[in-house]
Amino acid sequence: MNGLRTHLLNSRTPEKITLTEMGFGGAPLGNLYRKVSEADAQAALQAAYDHGIRYFDTAPQYGLGRSEERFAPAIKRFGRNTIRLSTKIGRLLLDCEPEEVTPEAFVDVPQKRIVFDYSYDGVMRSYEASKARLQVENADILFVHDVCAFSQGSREASDARVRELFDLGGYRALSELREAGEIGAIGAGVNEWQVCEKLLGLADFDCFLLAGRYTLLEQEALESFLPLCEARDVGIILGGPYNSGILATGAVPGAKYNYEDAPPDILERVRRIEKICAAHSIPLIAAALQFVLGHPCVKTVIPGAVDAAQVEANLAVLKTPIPDGFWSDLKSSGLVRPDAPMPEDRTCSAA
Repeated sequence: MNGLRTHLLNSRTPEKITLTEMGFGGAPLGNLYRKVSEADAQAALQAAYDHGIRYFDTAPQYGLGRSEERFAPAIKRFGRNTIRLSTKIGRLLLDCEPEEVTPEAFVDVPQKRIVFDYSYDGVMRSYEASKARLQVENADILFVHDVCAFSQGSREASDARVRELFDLGGYRALSELREAGEIGAIGAGVNEWQVCEKLLGLADFDCFLLAGRYTLLEQEALESFLPLCEARDVGIILGGPYNSGILATGAVPGAKYNYEDAPPDILERVRRIEKICAAHSIPLIAAALQFVLGHPCVKTVIPGAVDAAQVEANLAVLKTPIPDGFWSDLKSSGLVRPDAPMPEDRTCSAA
């Protein structure tokens, strides 16, 4: 598979799930922030497959179903049994009047509105609708989507969604699908590690799709959450390794950190990291992407792409050689936690 390594994701089912160390994140193909042509979308998916990527993630939210629908012809070309596929539950897409459409950050979307629903019926309806859009018989991984405070607006609202998941049978639906072999693993796709830790305290989950929260700039998850994942053999699928921009662009004017303009302390920290990158002649973006894969719980990283060129650029970043001395310099400068595992410490299996 063109040199991409693989990692095993544990599952409560007999068969573990193999993920390539880089996957394909489907949010941009839902027309995130801007319209993506169908030709570019299919070229991006095909380039990912041709270069050895075998894990593809999407969700009903992404373009109100458009991302899932765009995956469908690509999966037919690839062959469903050649890839690992994940999607999400928690948002039902309902037909509506034009003024009721809820596109969130997506443009040129179908005439649908979102209704949050983490109940038993909501999970089952969402999964069936996703399968229909994807034109597949099953997914490999099913994530509970956006029960975090970031997405729900407050910690209280997040707690209410978690209660809904358990009190109204959503988790039971996921468990039944896993036990029946319909899906291989269940997890949550969120923007905060704290809610993942809470979920692990309530039930068995196989993995979490974490958007950021473990990056070159953020390692608080090492205090309790990631050790818990190691102890329970829970895998992390990492999105957002660039903290929504600044670890890709560097500390330039207008650089974004967690969807907002980067504050002065973050800009200064990134400048210090950039100096060490310059000393070793490596790009910041490569350091950011490869750093997250140093942790043994991180099974894959899933940057998005809107065309074939972006896929190839992501793969080039992944394969950029980084000398071991760079990682030790980061630690000795106090720019990463001393207990942060480094890529040089990781062993993987070649695909």
